[in-house]
Amino acid sequence: MPNFRSMLCIRHRLARLCLGTALAALAACGGGDSLPDLPPGPPHTSAERSLPSVVADWVKGQFGPTARHANRCAAPRSGTDPYTGMPYPDRPGRTLDENHWLRSWTHANYLWYDEVEDRNPALHSTPDYFALLKTEALTPSGAPKDQFHFFLRTDEWSALSLAGEYPGYGMRWSVQQANPPRELIVAYTEPDSPATAPGAGIARGARILAINGIDLVHESDPERLDSMLRALQPRAAGVSTQFTILDAGANVPRITTLRSAQVTSAPVQNVKTFEGPNGRTVGYLQFNDHMRAAEPQLAQAIATLRNAGATELVVDLRYNGGGYLYIASQLAYMIAGEMNSHGKVFERAIFNHKIQARGLGLPPMPFFSTGSGNSMPTGLPLPSLDLRRVYVLTGSDTCSASESLINGLQGIDIEVVKIGAATCGKPYGFLPEENCGNTYFSIQLQSENAKGFGDYADGMQPTCSIPDDFTQALGDPREARMAAALHYMASGACPAPSAVASTKQLRRTQARSGPMLRPLQGLHQRILQAR
Repeated sequence: MPNFRSMLCIRHRLARLCLGTALAALAACGGGDSLPDLPPGPPHTSAERSLPSVVADWVKGQFGPTARHANRCAAPRSGTDPYTGMPYPDRPGRTLDENHWLRSWTHANYLWYDEVEDRNPALHSTPDYFALLKTEALTPSGAPKDQFHFFLRTDEWSALSLAGEYPGYGMRWSVQQANPPRELIVAYTEPDSPATAPGAGIARGARILAINGIDLVHESDPERLDSMLRALQPRAAGVSTQFTILDAGANVPRITTLRSAQVTSAPVQNVKTFEGPNGRTVGYLQFNDHMRAAEPQLAQAIATLRNAGATELVVDLRYNGGGYLYIASQLAYMIAGEMNSHGKVFERAIFNHKIQARGLGLPPMPFFSTGSGNSMPTGLPLPSLDLRRVYVLTGSDTCSASESLINGLQGIDIEVVKIGAATCGKPYGFLPEENCGNTYFSIQLQSENAKGFGDYADGMQPTCSIPDDFTQALGDPREARMAAALHYMASGACPAPSAVASTKQLRRTQARSGPMLRPLQGLHQRILQAR
């Protein structure tokens, strides 16, 4: 949230970032929900010609019920899950059992199950085997069709998705350049985190020059790079790391030491109003993650903006890698209101053809107008702004449920003016499944809006293409993307290129692993490959 959407869900985060479907499924997102097992399909034609067809009870093209291998673990847990209060279901087993479960589960549920090569599960470790259980096809642009396949330790996923917690320093990174001279910039920070503690004072726009004395900008030794990058993603609280940083607008670097802590993410920040063009009252909110904690925070933010008389709204999704889909549906309702959304479909989930043929999919998701029963009481009415137009600030980390928010609103003819850069391109969703201490995220559905549109695997293009501006705080009217939104409000057109703030045009892929979960997994791989 993968924002752990330095993983994906990296999150990107990570996959940030899990895009689910039905409210009931989303309430349990993080383990347990799955679709019924289906009969085995025809054998795959892509063969491992150097291997015999039967090895260690594996028969190519034959798939047994997922339940046969579920919870048979090479290292079974004992005791009670602190997040559910239930005993762990693990039983003694083998890595092979875990791999057989992954294989059968993938064949039953993966959206492109018929594009997965059926490999012998006895020849791989469990994490390595899961990485193979996906399509290798490409999109029309040449990008991998499935860029969102990942797993997390279940305790890590539970801490993030249920409590919004992760071990770290409270900084979200943006990779401006992965190869030397590298450029890693702080995109935003979490309140009450080590980064914002007295004496640290790290803010948006700070450039990281060195970590524990290792030159981030120019280092080429793989071992030193690996050591440096691991220091950026601590797996526990209490890890001390020295940063050499150059603050935005400063000429002289400084050194500060941060001690990692269990950071609680604030998914909604910087809620404010100010006078916009032609006397309009403009509301702004920075929305970083569709996690459970966001539900009451979004409701409070929209109520605040409504009470302040906001007639225009800017939602900053540039670093939002996704998460729970019901949160996107609720926010869409709070933007559009009852009159614009009543009785209409927010999103439909399209599963693989085996599931669709047997009618085992999920019903269309409506625009949810009340609390979910998770972070807000069931049935509690949500506030709304009743708008016909919304401005959304986007970037390559705008992913999954964030794209569903845009697509769902466009499906009911709400004008969405997208300011920034193309989104990540994830019209797909997971129903996360837990087995033996790992939670797996494998694409199970494609989403579409009320008009039947869901074809944005190469990203949604912006209305106005504006580079990210790290010289100003998020939400500042002078920040380039915010200024462009205000210009569009006033004129109905994008600003001329000469009027755009002179920020460096990005050649980057923003880390799909923001600070939540393992924030820099994507960065780690990218920098090591680019050295």
